[in-house]
Amino acid sequence: MTVVTRFAPSPTGHLHVGNIRTALHNWLLAKQAGGRFVLRIDDTDVARSREDYVEAIRDDLAWLGIAPEAEERQSERFALYEAEFTRLGQAGRIYPCWETPQELELRRKVLLGRGLPPIYDRAALALTEEERDAKIAAGERPHWRFLLDNTQVIEWDDGIRGPQHFDPAQLSDPVIRRADGSWLYMLPSVIDDIAMGVTDVLRGEDHVSNTAAQVQMFEALGHEAPRFAHEALLVGTEGKLSKRLGSLGIAHFREAGIEPQALVALLARIGTSDPVDPALSLEELAASFDLSRFGRAPARFDEAELERVNAAVVHALSFDAVADRLPEGMDEAAWEAVRPNLAHVGEAADWWQVVTGPVEQPEFDTETRAFLAAAAETAETIGWDEDPWHALTGALKQATGRKGKALFLPLRQALTGMDHGPDMKALLPLIGREAAVSRLRAAG
Repeated sequence: MTVVTRFAPSPTGHLHVGNIRTALHNWLLAKQAGGRFVLRIDDTDVARSREDYVEAIRDDLAWLGIAPEAEERQSERFALYEAEFTRLGQAGRIYPCWETPQELELRRKVLLGRGLPPIYDRAALALTEEERDAKIAAGERPHWRFLLDNTQVIEWDDGIRGPQHFDPAQLSDPVIRRADGSWLYMLPSVIDDIAMGVTDVLRGEDHVSNTAAQVQMFEALGHEAPRFAHEALLVGTEGKLSKRLGSLGIAHFREAGIEPQALVALLARIGTSDPVDPALSLEELAASFDLSRFGRAPARFDEAELERVNAAVVHALSFDAVADRLPEGMDEAAWEAVRPNLAHVGEAADWWQVVTGPVEQPEFDTETRAFLAAAAETAETIGWDEDPWHALTGALKQATGRKGKALFLPLRQALTGMDHGPDMKALLPLIGREAAVSRLRAAG
């Protein structure tokens, strides 16, 4: 059986870091098994769904390197939902309800106040046919619930959480359709999973109770439920997912200079005991993807760790991979020189400014200015063909007796305006003899 997974975002906003992780893990799960990954746009909420969000979802997945084998739109499948809704009605598995949200909330508070679980009491089932007809005649439109079968325990073997058991009597019959006829998530998702041949549903642990109800929906529609796995939810470094972190999307990471490979490397391994390896490709991550490696503990997302992973990725990027993002005139030698000092590719422009100038030099004392004036004279006489930095420092060490920090730091400060940075052996040839002599003279 071909493994088929799906990612089913609602186009009512941009993807956030939790959505991205879900999409990635479903893609990895499918690829690990040589299967198919489907993007399903859950746009049943016509009023809030927007086409620009659909385009953004596609763009975000493409930036990460995630390519679906197929794309489906729920808004194009309403006829199928209607047919299956009618079939469930004929089987007695759905029923109309007329309670208002205020009435339901009041009942919920009463139950909680009594120390009881806030389960819907199925009061609508007690209405007589005459009472229902009267409500319809009065223009009251019902919402619809799926009738859970309370005679058997709901069970499945979760790919991460292990054996799961739910007593349906402890669950509320889920609302599947609003009074205005629009669909809620639960039933259309099951209908689509059946129609699309989805074999594995991997999602957050906040969906566990939804899964319990959906298992019965699959059975009511005459199909075996897919394999389910529920991941621990993401948390921040403080133990919970902050509102800011929870809303972070691809745009944030791109603007911050994060490489897609870094984000993929971190999110692929969050929640497992496996080390984060920025050198692994998507295909290599897929080959090693294993649900048994995921734990039940909260999955910690640390932006500081993401920055460290990003720096490791940048340090391994070839010139060809970044050439179109570098400032004009910056060649491969310059990239190789500054790359070890970068946390983000965009910082290369700052170091290219150091090369091309001008640079802002610190104030030097009288003795150091004399040393730098002598360095300017020496820089004019040394050979620049092979290693001008060691030729310069070697000559100055012999002439002045300076060594270590007293020798190297003033030269770096005069030539770059910085106390630290790329290896001067690589940087000085990029600056060139003329600019180097000019800067040393200005400092002296």
